[in-house]
Order: sequence, then structure tokens, then C-alpha cells
Amino acid sequence: LDVGCGKGFLLYEFTQALPDIEVRGIDISAYAIENAKEEVKPFIRHGNAISLPFEDNSFDFVISITTLHNLYNYELKQAVQEIQRVGKGANKHIIIESYRNEIEKVNLLYWQLTCRSFYSPPEWEFLFDEYGYVGDYSYIAFE
Repeated sequence: LDVGCGKGFLLYEFTQALPDIEVRGIDISAYAIENAKEEVKPFIRHGNAISLPFEDNSFDFVISITTLHNLYNYELKQAVQEIQRVGKGANKHIIIESYRNEIEKVNLLYWQLTCRSFYSPPEWEFLFDEYGYVGDYSYIAFE
């Protein structure tokens, strides 16, 4: 499952690398879904990361790349817990945009126009721990 899959390019890449894989994606953008890559378009649903329309433990792997920082701080807990809920075990990976110093924070503020949650890596780690997230995570910073 790709949470915040956009037009499904990563899902398509997964199908190319692993031809027998079953993929699913969810995105809040109707435009992205309407213009998704044809090969994976049938596997993409419209929805929000804070309420994933899937059963508990539905997926062997859940990924969310540069999506969660676009949520408001009051939506983050629910979104992280939803990713935790639908994925099996620790087979999850969240990538968020973050900053390690004031220059990177300014760059993030000016270049990531949809970002609503601005946290440093230690703050993200604190939140992940508070929310019970057990998967992997990494950061992107604008140097």
C-alpha cells in the first residue's frame, strides 16, 4: 500500500520489479487519481491518510513518501496509527520532510508549499514513539 500515492508511479515501479505483486494506493487528490498511470489506475482509491479504507493487517508492506508532513498536527496521530493498523508487523516506511537547522527550516517553509507540520527529526521521532509506530522512517531536508 502506498499512502499518498499520487499518480501511482511508485506502484508501477513495484509491479515492474515484482511482476506478481498486488499493489494498492490511496491519495486525497482526485486529479492525481484521474491522471494516474494506466497500468495501476485500477488499484488506486480516493481517500485520506487519516482514515484508510482497509482491514487491519491487510498489507505486507506500507509506504508513505512525503505525505504526512502535509497534514495538520491534529491529523498526524490518526494517520500514523492508520498506517500502523493496516500494515503487518514492522513492514512500513514513512518518509517525511524535515529540517536539521534554521536554514533547512527556512528552505522547507519557502519550497514546500503544502507542508503543514514542520518538525525536526527528534520531534518526528518523539511523535512516532508516542503514536506507537514500529516501522522504519527517514527524512528529506532542503539543504
